[in-house]
Amino acid sequence: MFKWVLAICGIGIGFSLISPDRSVSLGSGVMAPQVPVQRTTSSKVPFFHNGSEITPLADYSIEAKVLSRKNYRGRGSKVCPIDFALGWGKMSDESILAHFDISQSGRFYRWSTSQYPIPRGEIIASSANVHLIPANEGIESILDSIKTGQIVYLEGKLVKVRSDDGWEAVSSLTREDSGGGACEVMYVEIAFQTNL
Repeated sequence: MFKWVLAICGIGIGFSLISPDRSVSLGSGVMAPQVPVQRTTSSKVPFFHNGSEITPLADYSIEAKVLSRKNYRGRGSKVCPIDFALGWGKMSDESILAHFDISQSGRFYRWSTSQYPIPRGEIIASSANVHLIPANEGIESILDSIKTGQIVYLEGKLVKVRSDDGWEAVSSLTREDSGGGACEVMYVEIAFQTNL
């Protein structure tokens, strides 16, 4: 059967680090039923973090299943070292996810399937690649500990970034888009696993 492939968002250039497969299985069923929550931010005043100018665009929180995760080095990695591919709704159900091959590289999240278990539009609207900017070393340590397959809660801001090494990224502000520029770029202030 013809295999459809969709690349969801690619911003910037990065070199992926090879890391051991760290994944867990939680079984079938929707594990993260709620859609992400986006609100108007109280301040859009830029601030500096790890040599980058960060401009808040919206307040954002999400509880989702980690479909894939990758650490990066190279341009932008000083401020934004980690990407999570996240799924919610039916894209947090392992019986649905079993139909997909999911990967990340070059700041892209990719999925492929030979048989759609749910409509393509629902896949796009229920999953996303998120460039993660840890607010501090504690948050970065928590993000580093998260395994593929776990449920994670993240809270912070969707942002625009201008890095001192020339890397720039602007967060998507909708869950309905795909392709280049569709990633969320998130400054993470709170992070924890919810499936403990």
